[in-house]
Amino acid sequence: MDSLPQRFDIDAPVFTVSVAASLADMHAQTLRGYDRLGLVVPQRTRGRGRRYSLRDIAKLRHVQHLSQNEGINLEGIRRILALEAELDGVREQLDRLADLVRRLQSSDRAARVFTAESSGAVHAGRFRPARRLALPPSR
Repeated sequence: MDSLPQRFDIDAPVFTVSVAASLADMHAQTLRGYDRLGLVVPQRTRGRGRRYSLRDIAKLRHVQHLSQNEGINLEGIRRILALEAELDGVREQLDRLADLVRRLQSSDRAARVFTAESSGAVHAGRFRPARRLALPPSR
């Protein structure tokens, strides 16, 4: 018996309209309508047939929830999906930047910090001027 892959590609376009409709608990015509409106756009085969991924199925269920449970119209759903996609992009960018900052902080170059005084003197590391001790008044 062949074993199943350890990990599934959630973006692989493998489900036909009828199977995707069944998995999303919708009518196939609803999926076609969402495709025409640009809400959930599946990939196409060479023969122009629609193929849905697991991510598409999750998105279909999300659209259905927003519509049926939250009472949001299709234009509102379109806007919500656009904002969620934008937020996902911003989160990915933030993760990349945070990773870059971590790598820069852990590299040898991070230890090469210097400071410069207004006089032009340069100090390796962070310079902290010596504290002047207050001398007791002379008698």
